[in-house]
Amino acid sequence: MEGPQSSTQGPLVLLLLLLGPAWHTAARRCPQSCVCDNSRRHVACRRQNLTEVPSTIPELTQRLDLQGNMLKVIPPAAFQDLPHLTHLDLRHCGVELVAEGAFRGLGRLLLLNLASNRLSSLPQEALDGLGSLRRLELEGNLLEELRPGTFGALGALATLNLAHNALVYLPAMAFQGLLRMRWLRLSHNALTRGFPDGTELLDLRQNHFPSVPRAAFPGLHHLLSLHLQHCGVAELQAGALAGLDRLLYLYLSDNQLSGLSAAALEGAPRLGYLYLERNRFQQVPGAALSALPNLFSLHLQDNVVDRLAPGDLAAARALRWLHLSGNRITQVAPGALGPARELEKLYLDGNQLREVPTRALEGLPALLELQLSGNPLRALQDGAFEPLGRSLQHLFLNSSGLEQISPRAFSGLGPGLQSLYLQKNQLRVLPALPNLSQLELIDLSGNPLHCDCQLLPLHRWLTGLNLRVGATCATPPSVRGQRVKAAAAVFEACPGWTARKAKRTPASRSSARRTGIKRRH
Repeated sequence: MEGPQSSTQGPLVLLLLLLGPAWHTAARRCPQSCVCDNSRRHVACRRQNLTEVPSTIPELTQRLDLQGNMLKVIPPAAFQDLPHLTHLDLRHCGVELVAEGAFRGLGRLLLLNLASNRLSSLPQEALDGLGSLRRLELEGNLLEELRPGTFGALGALATLNLAHNALVYLPAMAFQGLLRMRWLRLSHNALTRGFPDGTELLDLRQNHFPSVPRAAFPGLHHLLSLHLQHCGVAELQAGALAGLDRLLYLYLSDNQLSGLSAAALEGAPRLGYLYLERNRFQQVPGAALSALPNLFSLHLQDNVVDRLAPGDLAAARALRWLHLSGNRITQVAPGALGPARELEKLYLDGNQLREVPTRALEGLPALLELQLSGNPLRALQDGAFEPLGRSLQHLFLNSSGLEQISPRAFSGLGPGLQSLYLQKNQLRVLPALPNLSQLELIDLSGNPLHCDCQLLPLHRWLTGLNLRVGATCATPPSVRGQRVKAAAAVFEACPGWTARKAKRTPASRSSARRTGIKRRH
C-alpha cells in the first residue's frame, strides 16, 4: 500500500514546493500602501494618494482596487506585469487620459471600472488588448464624442455603461465590433439614435427629445427593455417603435405625454409592460392598447385621469395588472373593467371615489387584489364586494375615512380572503365578520374603537381568530390602549356574556364528553 500512495503524493509535494516560494515572494512584494489578500489574490490600494500604479503588486493578483487615488494618466502598458487580472477598479482617480495600449497584456480582464473620472475622450486604441472584457463602466465622465472603432477590440463585451456623460452624437461606427452587446446605458446624455444592433437593454433616461420620431430605433431587433424616463417626451410619432418586435418593457414615466395612438405603438406587438406614470393623461389611452395584444401590466399612476369609462379597456383582454393609483377618479362606470376578464390586480388607491364601484367589479372572475386605500369612502354598504366573492384574496381599505361598515358589507367574501386592511380609519364600531374564517391578517390599528357592548360581537370574533390583530380600544378611558381581543373585563356586563361563558366551562365540556361516550355504548 505504501508504494502507490507515495507515487501519487510525490507530484503533489513537488508542486507545493515549487509554488511555495512564489506565494511567499508574492506576499513580500505587497506595496506598503496596499492590503494584499494572497489567498484570494485580491489587492486593495484605496485612497492612498497614489499618482501611478505601484510596481510591486504580486504578479498573481486577480482583483486590483485602486479607486480614490490621483492617477490622472494611465500610461501605455501600465498593468503589463499583472497578466492574471480579471477585475480592475479605477473609480474616482481623477483620470483625464487613457493612453493607447494602456491595458495591453490584460487578456483575462472581465471588468474594467473607469466611472467617475474626468475623461473627455478615448483614443482609438485605448482599450486594445481587452479581448475577454465583459463589462465596461464609463459612467460619470466628460465624454463628448466616441470615435469610430473605440470599442472595436472588445468582442466579448456584454455591458457598456456610458450614463452621465456629455454625449450628443454617436457616429455610425461607434459600436463596431460589439457582437455580444446586451445592455447599453446612455442615460443623462443627449442622444436618440445610433445604437449597436444586438442591444437587449437600452437606457436613455435623462436625455432630451420632446418627440420620438418614426423608426427611432432602427436595427434593434433584439431589444427587450427600453428606458425613456425623464426625457421631456410629449409625443410618440406614428411608427416610433417600428421594428421592435421583441420589446417587452417600455418605460415612458415622468414625461409630458397626454395621449398615445395605436400607430405610435405598432411595431412592438409583444409589449407586456407599459409604464406611463407621472405624465399628463386625462383618460386611459384605450385606442392605443389595440396595438398591444399581449399587454400584461399597465402603469398610469399619478396622472390626472378622472374616470374609467366603458371602452377604455376594450382592447386589453390580456391585461393582468392595472395601476391607476394617485389619479382623480370619481367614477368607474359599470362595464368599464369587463373586457379585462383576466385582471388579477386593480390599484385604485389615492383617488376620489366616494363609494365602492360594486357594479364595475362584475365580470372579473380572476381578481385577487383590490386597492381602494386613500379614497373618501366614509361608509361600506351591504354587498359592496359581492361580485368578487370567489376570487378576492387581498383587500386594502386603509386611510379611507371609514366611519361606518354595514353588517353585510363583506357578504360574499368567504374563505378565500387572506388579508383585510382597515387601519387608519374613523371606525368606532365594527360588526363581527364570521364568514372570513381563513383570514391570515386583519389590521384595525389606528381606529378610535369604542369598547362597549356594541363591540361584543367583534370581541368574540377576534377571540376566535388564531392571528395577531392590531385593534385597540380608544374609549372608554378605563380601557384606553388595551387590545380589543384581550379587554374581556369591559364586556363581562354585556347581555349574553354569562350564557356564553357557561357554554365554555370545564364541567359542561366534560359532561358533554361523558354523554357522547354513553351514546356510543
